[in-house]
Amino acid sequence: MSVRSGNEFARPFVPAKDFELSKRFYEAIGFKKLLDGDVAIFGIGTSGFILQNRFEKAWAGNFMMQLMVDDLDSWWRHIDQLDLPTRFLVPEPTAPALQPWGLRVAFFVDPSGVLWHVAQRRSSNSSDRGAGRHHGRRRAAELWLELLDAPRPEFKSSRWLYAEIRSLAALYCELFR
Repeated sequence: MSVRSGNEFARPFVPAKDFELSKRFYEAIGFKKLLDGDVAIFGIGTSGFILQNRFEKAWAGNFMMQLMVDDLDSWWRHIDQLDLPTRFLVPEPTAPALQPWGLRVAFFVDPSGVLWHVAQRRSSNSSDRGAGRHHGRRRAAELWLELLDAPRPEFKSSRWLYAEIRSLAALYCELFR
């Protein structure tokens, strides 16, 4: 038995010098606040992070995050329109440019000094897709398998249809592992 289910995901802890200001900043950027307590959990797409009310200058100043997006130009227009330097007293964001490592990236800095790389996803590079890209599809297939395996005779009245749906759901789970 494997401990890996395929539904795992990692959430880094991001420092906050001013916890309330940082929460407002991330909501303005477009992150959804999923939890607000001693820490705040933010999500976007299939990823997220934990904002903590803890700050060490050396750590925050060397901390970086990457957000892979499908349309960097749209993201840049959104970030640029937010007027982050005026609203949050952060450095001016840097417009998208092709970087030596092959990604087109825009940069912004949060109120604690965390540097964010907003990068254009390359369709030809599988590492740009991320581990959670097919999580929703895989989970839907897993739910179908659970439903089909439940002791419900109405789902088994057509043996051929039952077998076809079950094999497709199993294949989907395997494809999006």
